[in-house]
Amino acid sequence: MKISMIRDLLDADVLCCEESLESDVYSACGSDMMSDVLAYVKDQAVLLTGLVNPQVIRTAEMMDMKCIVFVRSKRPSAAMVSMAEDDGIVMMATEKRMYDACGTLYINGLIGTKAVHV
Repeated sequence: MKISMIRDLLDADVLCCEESLESDVYSACGSDMMSDVLAYVKDQAVLLTGLVNPQVIRTAEMMDMKCIVFVRSKRPSAAMVSMAEDDGIVMMATEKRMYDACGTLYINGLIGTKAVHV
């Protein structure tokens, strides 16, 4: 799925790295606990979260994620946007709740992969 399709499906605002919207992604995860993302997630390209702090960007960078979607109308600080730009991570925000956003992406073909404990 193209990141631009995620934007459209979630009616999301692009906050940075708009030039990468045509990148393909194949899986996603949703979590507000970055420790769980680090411990249980493998090969995810999109992170959906309501957590708004720099640890989200650091986690996405460590996990080679291409896109972060903030749910529940959460908005990152300018410093977080700058961090994501430096790492080339597309950052978006949607009004949708986590459950609805993940469900919307899933029924439109973006899968999650089996969680792997590292």
